[in-house]
Parts: sequence; C-alpha cells; structure tokens
Amino acid sequence: MNYQDFELKEYSSANERLWETSKAFPVLMRKVYVWMTLALTITGFTAYGVATSPGLMQAIYTNQLLFWGLIIAEFALVFGVSAAINKLSLTTATMMFILYSVVNGATLSVIFLAYSLASIATVFFITAGTFAAMAFIGYTTKTDLSSMGKIVLMALIGLIIATIVNVFMKSAMFDLILSYVGVLIFVGLTAYDSQKIKQMLLQAPDASEAAQKVALLGALSLYLDFVNLFLYLLRIFGKRD
Repeated sequence: MNYQDFELKEYSSANERLWETSKAFPVLMRKVYVWMTLALTITGFTAYGVATSPGLMQAIYTNQLLFWGLIIAEFALVFGVSAAINKLSLTTATMMFILYSVVNGATLSVIFLAYSLASIATVFFITAGTFAAMAFIGYTTKTDLSSMGKIVLMALIGLIIATIVNVFMKSAMFDLILSYVGVLIFVGLTAYDSQKIKQMLLQAPDASEAAQKVALLGALSLYLDFVNLFLYLLRIFGKRD
C-alpha cells in the first residue's frame, strides 16, 4: 500500500465515522425527549389515578411508613440509576426510570387535592412553554453555559437548605420568595442541561447501548427539571378550589 492509498483509506474511515456519528446524534436526541415525555405521562396518569382513589390516598398519606418509604424509594432510584448506569443494562436502567416515574406520580398525587384541576392544567401548559423555550435556547446557543451551570447548581443547594429552614420557620412570604428562586434555578438548569446533553451525545460514535444510557440519563435530568419547574410555578400560580 502506498502513501496515497493509506491517506485515502484513513480519509474514508474518518468520513465513515463522521457519517455514523451524524446518523446517531438525532436518534439519541429523539430518545432523550421520548423517554422524558413517556416518564412525564406516566407520572401524570399515576398522580391522577391515585388522587381519584380514596383508598390509595388514605393508605399513602395516613401511613407514615408507606409515605416515607416512597420518598426514600424515589431517592434510591434516582441515585441508583445515576451512580450505577455503567453497571446496569439499558433495559434495567429504563425500568428503574419508569418505576421512579410511577413512585413520583404517587407522591405528587396530593397536588390534585391542594389545587383545582383547571389550575393544574394551566400551570402545566405554562411550564411546558417555558421548558421548551429554555431547552431550545440551551440547544441552539453558542455560548458556553458551564459557568452558569455551576452557579445554578450552587444556588440549588442553597434553595434546599433554605427550604429545610423554612419548614421550621413556616413563613408564607419566605416560601413565596423561595418559589420564585426555584423557578429561576430550574429555568437555568433546563438550558444548561440541554446544552450538556447535546455536547455529550455529539461525542457518541454510534447509537450503542452505552450511548443510549447517556441519553437515558439526559432524559432523567430534563424530567427532573420539568417536574421541579412545574411544582414551583404551581406554588406561585396554582389556585385552590
């Protein structure tokens, strides 16, 4: 093989890898949003189903052991998928994500008792519009959002601490302020996560199981951003019956 043949072969291999990557990226991005939408749908139907079942509502919210068991299960599933994603099969990780969506729906069922159905629907569409706009900005902007990401992540830690403090203070005004701060944090996280997911999936050489697991983690991140944004907006704009 002469030098020109070697160069041609290397060029063809590089083009082939680039072609595989260009084909894989849209497939993986589509999976991110399909998984996220599926999880949100499961959570919504589960929450409504539990809320319309007096027996289930009583079982969850009068049995402290069951209620805290569900809360612990949520944290365990999220951290389990995130920390052990490389050891889990794609099927197992997906099933854990679905199970988390169900458990989260069960614990969120109380919002149907606290707010009117029309109010929940209105806030959901506000959330969907806000989320879509920020995800689009994060996906398309050429500005590096990693610095902003670090800031909002630190702000999120502060928000969690302040929320715990307010459990004891029981200040309605402080709670409202925290809700506005929460909206700003998860608006920023949506843009940051969208850019980060895009950058990670652009590096995937193909749509292998490993790459799909990265997409699944991306779907989980965006799902959490959407749910938290929805809950904070609901605390601001939600109306009771």
